[in-house]
Amino acid sequence: MNAMTDNLNQRGLLRFITAGSVDDGKSTLIGRLLFDSKGIFADQLAAVSRAKHKRTVGDTIDLSLLTDGLEAEREQGITIDVAYRYFATPKRKFIIADTPGHEQYTRNMVTGASTADAVIILVDVSKVKLGSDGSVELLTQTKRHSTIAKLLQIEHVIVAVNKMDLVNYDRGVYDRIVAAYGEFARSLGLKDVTAIPLSALSGDNVVDRSEKMPWYAGPTLIELLESLSVYDESHAAPFRFPVQLVARHNGHEANDFRGYMGRIESGKVSVGDKLVVQPSGHAATVKDIVTFDGSLSCAEAGQSITLVLNEYVDVSRGDVLSSAEQPATLLKQVTADVCWMSDEPLDLRRKYWLKHGTRQTAAKVTGVDSILDVNTQQREVQPNPADGLKLNDIARIKLNVQQPLAADAYADIRATGAFILIDEVTHQTVAAGMIRLDQ
Repeated sequence: MNAMTDNLNQRGLLRFITAGSVDDGKSTLIGRLLFDSKGIFADQLAAVSRAKHKRTVGDTIDLSLLTDGLEAEREQGITIDVAYRYFATPKRKFIIADTPGHEQYTRNMVTGASTADAVIILVDVSKVKLGSDGSVELLTQTKRHSTIAKLLQIEHVIVAVNKMDLVNYDRGVYDRIVAAYGEFARSLGLKDVTAIPLSALSGDNVVDRSEKMPWYAGPTLIELLESLSVYDESHAAPFRFPVQLVARHNGHEANDFRGYMGRIESGKVSVGDKLVVQPSGHAATVKDIVTFDGSLSCAEAGQSITLVLNEYVDVSRGDVLSSAEQPATLLKQVTADVCWMSDEPLDLRRKYWLKHGTRQTAAKVTGVDSILDVNTQQREVQPNPADGLKLNDIARIKLNVQQPLAADAYADIRATGAFILIDEVTHQTVAAGMIRLDQ
């Protein structure tokens, strides 16, 4: 397992998603990437060519079917669920998440974006409203997905101006759209934004450079994806280890083995390190770091291990072992930004389950401070919090939790700064949240 992880790091694994409005060409773009980079097998091509819901003429391959696997997706010609695909080039390995564009399935886009290093925002040139006065009106879904990318702190944003063939590869149209998106990106606070003109259907500037756009001197999409840097901030952050399971011996051994199993979400740990058990506050010292392959002297973010402590302290599933020098913040009142993902609106009278790391506790939303307008990026203060939140609303809320959370700001450590809310009756996930400590 460790050898495989090291190999992926050497090759430079990049996780990215596609996002945008309905029928912007997200699935077709991924299909083109897979096809042109030789990332699909002959039997897959044959199956796609025989598909009954193919939307192309003659023997032309419908590349969107390489990711749209659900029958409903093929019938309707839209993406509904998140589809993950893997491919590699000589320079890098990739995991792609094809996310839905329809407003109804924005929650699925949030799921795909939560682990992404980069996002490709597709903009369909045929849908953007270009005014005779020079104005440009971007689609609401383009703005919503860009806003979610900012909230989730996705490092790289690629603006793929798609279907350039429909405007005869007009540079003027491209420049106007890029300028409008650039202005919106600045209002959001997005920093690393790169634009590319392309046609996913014909393959212009996807893998191969297009001769039809000699005015574009930048990289192709695959060249850009191969060059993006991926810096994992979790390695430099303080140590955080949510306990998943307490491991005991089988009862027939003399030694009383007690280990705490889980995944290191941030930082590093070594034998002899001083830790604190949160939320109880008990001090502990690392005696051993156990793995399937034997003991280690140290371990870091991303590794799944069993920690053995010198002290006999009360540690249970849901607790967090943290650096004694830089512990997490204990919260019973939480301020967070949330994406509401349920068809049922928020009801302040109800209780929800809050899942934070390996801890699940009862929670109650005490107020809705503001709702974000994705078009203007202005926060609208809610005079009547009882109005609640509706599907796809992005809001800042306050919650009370029954058990304290060992949390960090999402901006500092994603794993201990994120949570989900679960309806206690239906057990459906209703919201994804990002903790803010500076509010």
